[in-house]
Amino acid sequence: MPILFDQGTPGPLREFLNPHQVETAFERGWSTLSNGELLAVGEQEGFEVFVTTDRNLRDQQNLGRGNIAIVVLSSTSWPRIQKAVTAVKQAIDTALPGSFKEVDIP
Repeated sequence: MPILFDQGTPGPLREFLNPHQVETAFERGWSTLSNGELLAVGEQEGFEVFVTTDRNLRDQQNLGRGNIAIVVLSSTSWPRIQKAVTAVKQAIDTALPGSFKEVDIP
């Protein structure tokens, strides 16, 4: 499944998401796009899941309009996310088109 990481999502997480294909907004040259634009272009380019640490995303966007699943991590801290990688993987693996999931990172 093609996954797009937002700017604040730690890159090392991608190593735990095999067999998914992970790209970052930065790698795609999309680091200057707003979240709404990033979601739209990501979906248009075939990404199925958008992983972000922007906890305000739900309030900023009309999330019911697209088919890209959104997974929000409650922290940008890689050491904390690494300890919760099983929960993150589960949220991504079970994401449905257009769904929104928040993963609480202790």
